[in-house]
Amino acid sequence: MGAERTPKIVGTVWGLLVLNTLGSAGAKTIVPLPRSLIQMVTMGALVAAFALALTVNLRLRIRSSAYLLLLTLLLVSSVISSVHLGFGALFRCFRLALFVGTLWLLSRWWDGGLTFVRHHIRMYFAVLGTVAAGLVVSPGAAMPDLYGGRLVGALWPLTPPQIGQYAAVIIGLTVLLLLGRRTDKVSAAVVIVPSLILLALTHTRTATLGLLLGLLLAIGSLLLTSAAARRFFTWAVACATVAAVGFASALQTWFLRGQSKENFSSLTGRAKVWDALLAAPRTTGEKFFGVGLGDKSFGGLPIDNSWLAVYNEQGLIGVALVAAIIIVLGGVALLRPPSLSRACAIFLISYCAIASYTEAGLGDASPYLLHLAVAASLLTAPAAATPLPTPQVPRPRVPRWSRKSEVA
Repeated sequence: MGAERTPKIVGTVWGLLVLNTLGSAGAKTIVPLPRSLIQMVTMGALVAAFALALTVNLRLRIRSSAYLLLLTLLLVSSVISSVHLGFGALFRCFRLALFVGTLWLLSRWWDGGLTFVRHHIRMYFAVLGTVAAGLVVSPGAAMPDLYGGRLVGALWPLTPPQIGQYAAVIIGLTVLLLLGRRTDKVSAAVVIVPSLILLALTHTRTATLGLLLGLLLAIGSLLLTSAAARRFFTWAVACATVAAVGFASALQTWFLRGQSKENFSSLTGRAKVWDALLAAPRTTGEKFFGVGLGDKSFGGLPIDNSWLAVYNEQGLIGVALVAAIIIVLGGVALLRPPSLSRACAIFLISYCAIASYTEAGLGDASPYLLHLAVAASLLTAPAAATPLPTPQVPRPRVPRWSRKSEVA
């Protein structure tokens, strides 16, 4: 069977997965939303996503995927480490199981095409639309003093790093689609320009660095085969040089966000939490399997590092599985011939690897796992078309009298 058309309902399923990973913690919204209500909506979205994916894939056809296999092993490891913690941790395991199960069901339509890239851009652009609407309706609530004047979600509780991440990812993917001539300039500008403004208003350093370095690697993979990529790379280097020389002071001010050198060197206090986590005594079981799925915090403070969060909750086994995910996806991307799909995958993998240093999420249902799922779909080889069987031509019936041999 050849490549089949992706049903429209798959886009709905992807949107529900995006909604589930938005989370329930963040800034105060214009209309106060109880956290229990937000959690009900996000969890309901995941259940609905799984149900719809199952409905559209009743025969349970799936594609082989090293990424999903490793995620499944991570789920098993998480259950082992969480079984003694009770309802809270096991509920998080159940959520991760539904998340991974939905991705398995969607893998039927992973064919190396750009379908899921487009779904990804549309859904996160819609999320950024709510952020922009909140900024217009109530600028004070959207840029509160509590977050140092950084942009937050005023309609749905989103933090500056979340908004920066979503903006950076869709900017990078849209730039690559434009270079690959899979979208026009007007459509690309509609996505890129407002997303850049929102990214700048969040003052998110991790997202900005992830965008720049991810695009550098992705466009670099196209330089030998794309004249548009070479032109864009040349102009980008020239503009970056001019900006670095002419706007050095403004860029430094934006980058430091008014922090002292001591606060900046400790990564806004993250290093203190990391040191305390690594110094905490652990049993042999906790070292290998972790303490179970939690809220990605230690001592009441956010860990803000994917590797240490995984080490804390899923142990060294979890760290090895997450590292294997990044290595396998990166290795497959490097072995693929140059193409737009490969470039998009390299961007997403690079972004997640860079952001993992100051953001948690690689060990649980999160936008980062969705980014990597899109990368995995881009790196999946299309299903080979099965040749149609050649119909047998019926042999003409020969009369009995003609079967006798001719007498010369």
